[in-house]
This record gives sequence, structure tokens and C-alpha cells, in this order.
Amino acid sequence: MKNIFENKKGFSLIEMMVALGILSLIIIGLVTFLSGGTRAWVTGQYQLEAQRNARYAIDRMVREIREGKNIISGSDGDTIVVSIPDFDTATPGDYYEVTYSLSDTTTTIKRGTTSLIDNVLISGEDIFEYYDSSGAKYDTLDSATLPKISKVYINLKVDVDKDNYPDITLNTDVNFRNFGL
Repeated sequence: MKNIFENKKGFSLIEMMVALGILSLIIIGLVTFLSGGTRAWVTGQYQLEAQRNARYAIDRMVREIREGKNIISGSDGDTIVVSIPDFDTATPGDYYEVTYSLSDTTTTIKRGTTSLIDNVLISGEDIFEYYDSSGAKYDTLDSATLPKISKVYINLKVDVDKDNYPDITLNTDVNFRNFGL
């Protein structure tokens, strides 16, 4: 009977190098797969956060514009000033003004001086469009057309990855609840 301890032959250098090469390829494949998954997850999280912020911004604008009595001013589709009844005061007929504007240098929509959403894409389309009760669109706002405006169309395009293509597009129509009061 042959003793198993008699054969003291081990692995050769070539066998070790082949095993190490195969193991290296497997590890490189796993690292590539996992890093790609991590990048996709991080990108998805940025997209989700940007979408959440865009939804918050448009919901806030819709809520305040809907409560507005009328538009006080607006310019070139990137600014709107709305007169909103102030129900917190004891005096009926008190109003406060809310301004939403797009800053050309930072592509940020602001509510007054507070930033509401960043990375808004300026693509030649107006963010705010103005309509009267019959559905006629007004391209220019002046003292004669401002009292007629009863609906505002909001069109937000947000560029998350800054490639000049919109990643998130949100749009809605807002009718003034207190129009004509």
C-alpha cells in the first residue's frame, strides 16, 4: 500500500500563475460589474432628487398662482408677479405679491430671493405662458392685457447632468381660483 505522504510533489510555478491569472480575471470582472452598478445607482439617486425638487417647485408655484387674484406683471415668459389674497390679516382685501423669476446667469427659478429649483434649461421656450378665459394666448403683457389673464401655463425643463438636454420635463395649467374678484 502506498503512503499518501510519500508524494511530496506540490504545485508548479506555471500552475500557480495560471490559477492566479484566472482568479485575477474573475476579480476584475466582478469589480467592473459592481462599480457600474454603483455608478448607475448614484446617477439614479441624483435623478430622483432632481425630480423631487422639480415636483416640489412646480407644486409650490401652482398652489400660490392658483390662489392669486391676478397677475401684476410678467416679462418675456421667465418672470411672473402674482397678487395673492392675504388671509392671515384681519383686513379684507389685503394682498401680498409673489415673484417667480428665472435668473439667466444661474438658470435658477427663484421665489423672491429664495432659490426654488436649479438647472432649469433655457431652450427658447417660455417657462410661463399666459392665457385669458377664452384660451387666447398673450405673448406680451401690458396694462390692458394683465387684467384679462386667467390661466398660466408652466413649462419646466430641468437638466440634471448638464448636457443641455432636459432630463425632467414638468408642465401644467394653472387657473386663477380668485380670478375676477
